[in-house]
Formats: sequence, structure tokens, C-alpha cells
Amino acid sequence: MAAATTLRKSDRKLQHILWHAAEVFAEKGFEGASIRDISRSSRVSLSGLYYYFESKQKLLYLIQYHAFSSILEELQSRLAGVASPEQRLAILIQNHLDYFLQHPAESKVLSHEAEALEEPYRREVAAIKRRYYQLALEIYRELAGAGGARSINPRIAVLGLFGMINWVYTWYNPKVDPRAKELAGTMAQMFLNGVMNGHSSGAAAGTKSAASGAGSGKSGGSRVHKNGGR
Repeated sequence: MAAATTLRKSDRKLQHILWHAAEVFAEKGFEGASIRDISRSSRVSLSGLYYYFESKQKLLYLIQYHAFSSILEELQSRLAGVASPEQRLAILIQNHLDYFLQHPAESKVLSHEAEALEEPYRREVAAIKRRYYQLALEIYRELAGAGGARSINPRIAVLGLFGMINWVYTWYNPKVDPRAKELAGTMAQMFLNGVMNGHSSGAAAGTKSAASGAGSGKSGGSRVHKNGGR
């Protein structure tokens, strides 16, 4: 199915439909939006819409699959010939930010409607998301192997990075915030070095001590559920 539904650059009408569909889903939510809403927004007839997809689920799939495919393909192109692990990490972050800042509606749909996708579409989108995650994990491991990162759990590090950059579209203000390249550099430095100036503070030491006590069961408070309370 993936090969059959990968978007051709020449298909401008489908691109037009997906753009408007993302705007409608971002505004009303997937459940609250209707095909008629998308028809009104895109000014494409219902029959014209159904020529490209047979259901709202298929439309959501096309938006998500196209978005992740675009992000991954552009990242692979930008990484070609770049050997420095730190530069590769910066490219990863900038590439992600470039897409999310240029496509805020699609970004909101990716972040808020991931669970709305049903099988078999969910499985196909999950597969390309895993490829993206594995590439990010590879970059981080290269960085750690070169001594550019501390020895911490790579999975936690990479998912923490995505947690930081996935929600930029919710607060980014082009009037006061830097462009994607400068913003990516700042976030890369925050990710690699933190925001402290290298001097330990009493607050940080107290936090570390409290966390240690909680982990050993010596603190007076209750423990966090091992599954995060879920």
C-alpha cells in the first residue's frame, strides 16, 4: 500500500487536498471534522475528493505518511557526505524543525491524531516512524561513541530529544524567535550540554539527592508507579 500511496510531486491537486485536510483536522480535530468540511475548505467536490481516497481514515493516513516520508527523505539527503556526529545531530534537529515550522497544521495532526489512525494504516505509519527513530538513534550512538555525549540510555536520550522538538510549533513566534537553523543550534547545545553554566547548584544537588532517596525507598513520599501511572 505504501508504494501505491506515496505522493508524486506532479500531483498538485492531491497536495492541495492534503493541505486543506490538515488545516481542517488541526482546527476541528479528526473526529470533529467531516469530508464536507474538507470539500468546503479545498473547494473540491465530494466526488473529486473520493477519487483520491475512500475514507477519512485514508486521508489521515496520507497526511501522516507523506509528512514522515518527506521528513525522512530530506534528512537522508542532508546527511549524505556529513561525517561529524555533532553536525549530523544538528542536521537532524534542523531538518525536523524546518518541517514542523513550515507545516504547523500537519505538525499538529502528527502530534495529536496519531492514535486516531486505524489498522492497517497505523502499522504502515509506525514502520516509517521506526525508520526515523532508528536513524536518530544511530546518530546519537555515533556521537556517544566519539565521546561527544555522556553514557546515558540512548533510547531515553533520543526520545527526550524528540519530546523537546516535537512541540516547537505550539510556541514558536517568528517575530521574536530565531530561524530554524539558529534555533536548531540552540537546541542542539541544550541537548548536548544542558542549560547550566557548569557550576553545580544547591537546588540541583537537592534534586539529585531526593531522586536517589526515592529510588532507594528512603524518602517519606510515595513511589512513582513503575509504568508511569498508566
